Amino acid sequence: MVPQHTELAWILSCTCSLPRIQRMAQWKEKKTLVKDPSVGLLTYPILQAADILLYKSTLVPVGEDQTQHLELTRDLAKSFNGRYGTVFPECSMLAGEVAKIRSLRSPTSKMSKSEPSDKGRIELTDSPESITEKLKKAVTDFTSELTYDPVNRPGVSNLLEIHLALCDDLDLEDILEDSFLRAEDTGQYKRRLAEIIAEKLAPIRAETIRLRDDRGYLLGVLKDGADRASGIAARTMEEVRHRVGLR
Repeated sequence: MVPQHTELAWILSCTCSLPRIQRMAQWKEKKTLVKDPSVGLLTYPILQAADILLYKSTLVPVGEDQTQHLELTRDLAKSFNGRYGTVFPECSMLAGEVAKIRSLRSPTSKMSKSEPSDKGRIELTDSPESITEKLKKAVTDFTSELTYDPVNRPGVSNLLEIHLALCDDLDLEDILEDSFLRAEDTGQYKRRLAEIIAEKLAPIRAETIRLRDDRGYLLGVLKDGADRASGIAARTMEEVRHRVGLR
C-alpha cells in the first residue's frame, strides 16, 4: 500500500473547482448508471491524477479515451504550481498507433472491462473457444464484403483494427487484399481472426494462469513495487506538504 496517493488526491481536490470536475465525461456517463452517484465516483479522476503526479511522471501510456483525464491532470498540476510554486512537471500522452479498441457488441463505444456483458470484450485469459464465440457474435452489418469504413461500418472496421494491432508486419491493405484473395465474407473473416487472436494471446494466457497459481511470487512482486514506490511518493509528499504549509 502507498497511502500517499489518497493524501495527494485530497490536496489536489482542494485546488479543483466543482464545475471543472463535473465536466468530466466519465462522471456524466457513470452517474446515469447508478441510482445515487457518490462523491467518490465524482472525484475518482482526481485520484487518477494523483497516481500520475505523485511520481512526477512526464510520459503517460494511455489510450485516446483517457485524453480528458490527462488534461485534468495537467490542469491540476498547473493550478497547484501556480498557487504554491512548481512541484509537478507537465505530462504528455504516450499512445501507440492503435489507441482505442472498440466493443465487439457496441462498436461505437470503447472495449472496456466495465462493460455489463463480457461478450463485448476479449480477456487476455479467454480460451480459444470463448474468443471464437465472442467474434462470431461481434456486431457487424449486412454487407458480406470486407471493407474499412469506421463511419459507416464501425463493427467491421473495429475487427480490422484489432487485426492490425496484433500483426505489426501487416498494414490495412495487406489484410484486405488477403481477405479478397480468400474470397472471405465477414463471417469467415471472424472465424479466421478468432484463430489469430487466440494464437497471439496463448502465451499471455498461459503465463497469467501460471502466475495466478504462484501466490508467494505475486505477493513478493507487490511488496517490492510498493517499497520502491513508497520511497518516491514519500519524497514528493514531503515537498507538497512543505509547499502548502502542512509541515
